[in-house]
Amino acid sequence: MKNADCTDLLVWALPRLGLLPAAFRRVRGQVCKRIRRRLRELGLSTYQSYRAHLEASEGEWAVLDGLCRITVTRFCRERPAWLHLRDALLPELALRTRRSGRTVVRAWSAGCGGGEEPYTLRLVWDSALAPLFPGLRLEIVATDADPVMLRRARAARYRPGSLRELPPDWVDRAFDWNRGFLYLRPQARCGIQFVRQDIRKEMPDGPFELVLCRYLAFTYFDARGQHAALDGILARLRPGGFLMLGGREAPPPGAARLTPESPDLGFWRRQP
Repeated sequence: MKNADCTDLLVWALPRLGLLPAAFRRVRGQVCKRIRRRLRELGLSTYQSYRAHLEASEGEWAVLDGLCRITVTRFCRERPAWLHLRDALLPELALRTRRSGRTVVRAWSAGCGGGEEPYTLRLVWDSALAPLFPGLRLEIVATDADPVMLRRARAARYRPGSLRELPPDWVDRAFDWNRGFLYLRPQARCGIQFVRQDIRKEMPDGPFELVLCRYLAFTYFDARGQHAALDGILARLRPGGFLMLGGREAPPPGAARLTPESPDLGFWRRQP
């Protein structure tokens, strides 16, 4: 089976799933490896035969959609953005929450994968914000469509490479070694609810002070999917709250009710 044939299949199939073929250029090998495994399960020998199978079996599209989920992530990914969140944006949200009389800062991690992102947020809060705002709690809803990734997130077991951007003292304070893996200690998992949801179909109840949607909707979805995801996010994000994207992402053109906060780091502010 040739790589070019897999590319042709993806160029044909991804738009039917509401996904952008160009966005998969760097991760195409990962997706094609999964598809080859699926072909072996089905007893098929070519990508052309798999295309015929897709055309004949409506249910196979959901299987292919699952094969196209990108799970590359790590703790403190794009570390300068997390430091800016810690030093500038989270303190602002904490102050506003306290002044409003509320006692909980709520955040949503969309497409949380194996839990690295919501756990990073937990570590940031516990190390820097909790001592300054003892009357406030951080609650995180972490959603993902992949049940395998959610099981991994709940297990909180990681290879050392996924922690390479974390400050060493955070690793020492929050993780235990066991047989070559790092396990997040129970106190660093508090206040996080993992929920199986596909952002294209359902979203958690708001409101949230902070929404993290990094390298998901605004990288891989087509224009229609991006606008739908943004509308849903904005309906759940408090005015003045922040949307955290990846540093190489931006909201779709014409996005209303969002203004750039630190767009080079991925931050956008929700307007009234």
